[in-house]
Amino acid sequence: MSLFSNLGKFGLDKLEEMDVFEEDHKKEAAEGQSEEQHTVMEEDLLFDKGFTCPVCDKEFHSKMVRTGKVKLLSADTDLRPKYQLVDSLKYDALVCPHCGYASLSRFFKFMLPAQAKMIRENITKNFSGIDTNGSTYSYDDAIARHQLALANAVVKKAKTSEKAYTCLKMAWLYRGKAETLPKDTENYAQEIKALKKQEIELLNNACEGFLSAYSKENFPMCGMDELTMTYLVADLCRRTGRFDESARWISRVLTSRTANERIKNKARDIKELLEKDKARMKAAKTN
Repeated sequence: MSLFSNLGKFGLDKLEEMDVFEEDHKKEAAEGQSEEQHTVMEEDLLFDKGFTCPVCDKEFHSKMVRTGKVKLLSADTDLRPKYQLVDSLKYDALVCPHCGYASLSRFFKFMLPAQAKMIRENITKNFSGIDTNGSTYSYDDAIARHQLALANAVVKKAKTSEKAYTCLKMAWLYRGKAETLPKDTENYAQEIKALKKQEIELLNNACEGFLSAYSKENFPMCGMDELTMTYLVADLCRRTGRFDESARWISRVLTSRTANERIKNKARDIKELLEKDKARMKAAKTN
């Protein structure tokens, strides 16, 4: 029996076969088709932002992620952020296509005349240009841009913390590439192993740099206060097998009178991971 079988007595017999939720179903189907047709692509989250190069004074554009368009999903223990739909880390290195000056966006504008001279003499003279035609940056594109940023940092004799931070960002890119590498990639296992090796080498450099900068530079350092840097160094030491050093840096966070519970809880997580890493290494040696 139809839900509307008695409407005939009101002269509304044409409505007796109605589907109660017909319009809702049509609307949902239409919305589903609309979402399918408007799937958000990485390029939809980017825009070209203009910059003036502090070395050659020429203008150029670089792709940037639209603020507010991406959602932070989580963060790794070494503070690497993970966003929905796009890895914003790929777009952090700015490269002037005219002279080859490159830097992480945080440090881009800071340039002394002597540093600009060193870049013109050691980078610009031999710079052959960079491809700016793509609608997005692949991980390989991003790694190359960060390598150029690191080369510039070394050439201009940047602060130790800047070089360490650039190494850290590059390590995160290698990790991101490994996480997104298609399983059907030829020699997949070897590729993953090579990417992990590059990541660890860069983490080692980042760790050494931050350890050196910690006692020589002022805070905030690379946008981090002293406690955050202490926590980061603890995890970098853990990730690179410096277990005793890691334990000491974790202890600094846990015994700090100014540290809040949030960072202390993160430090406790690192301590737990450290114990597991030590046990794993001990078991490996035994076997």
